[in-house]
Amino acid sequence: MRVATWNVNSIRTRIDRVVSWLDHNDIDVLAMQETKCRDEQFPAERFADAGYDVTHVGINQWNGVAIASRVGIDDVEVAFPGQPGFDKNAADSLIPAPVVESRAIAATCDGVRIWSLYVPNGRSLTDPHYDYKLEWLRVLRKEAEQWLAANPDAQIALAGDWNIAPTDEDVWSPELFVGKTHTSIAEREAFESFIESGFTDVVRPHTPGPGTYTYWDYTQLRFPRREGMRIDFVLGSPAFTERVASAGIDREERKGTGASDHAPVWVELS
Repeated sequence: MRVATWNVNSIRTRIDRVVSWLDHNDIDVLAMQETKCRDEQFPAERFADAGYDVTHVGINQWNGVAIASRVGIDDVEVAFPGQPGFDKNAADSLIPAPVVESRAIAATCDGVRIWSLYVPNGRSLTDPHYDYKLEWLRVLRKEAEQWLAANPDAQIALAGDWNIAPTDEDVWSPELFVGKTHTSIAEREAFESFIESGFTDVVRPHTPGPGTYTYWDYTQLRFPRREGMRIDFVLGSPAFTERVASAGIDREERKGTGASDHAPVWVELS
């Protein structure tokens, strides 16, 4: 069984590449982030034609997460319990309630609980979005701990764009990111809290070393200069981790016209 995650950066723009990649890489389940469309705009028929069932949540042209599976989709869950919301107009008394964004969706695929996660960016260390990001991760970690406590044998994959570079080797220039998001102490501690809770970064052992990135900004020739970041991960529960036979990052898919700024990350299960 092959499980993958990919921030596609607009599924309608990238649908031909995504379907082609699924076919050429024999992927059974794909978690997608940044679909950037409403549910009725999602090209589900293209996945159906390729043999995949799909579940998606998207409420506007921002965010959006989905799971495509050719091994079944059961027990779909949109958002995790207690998922924090964010309202950029929070100061406006006419909009008092936070909005739960389309950043998390789960489904059970052939016995594996897959979460497609698009962690908030944070924007800057002084932006309210940064506090939102940390709270979002705190609540998710608390829920993930409870899932493991309820069933230590559960096969769970927390897959997606985490918008965190956990170590200095996960970014091309640590000095450039001093005082910025993605590499702050609080964000790295939040990521590490999942490891302390029993989850494992299952891809890193198969793709070690500095320069092994999953994201390259479109600007300033970041990709050809190999100036990237490692921010896309699959964190597996103990039962999921035991099944991991191999894993990789498909850097080739970042090449060419019309590529997403993220590369797909895949895991082979025994």
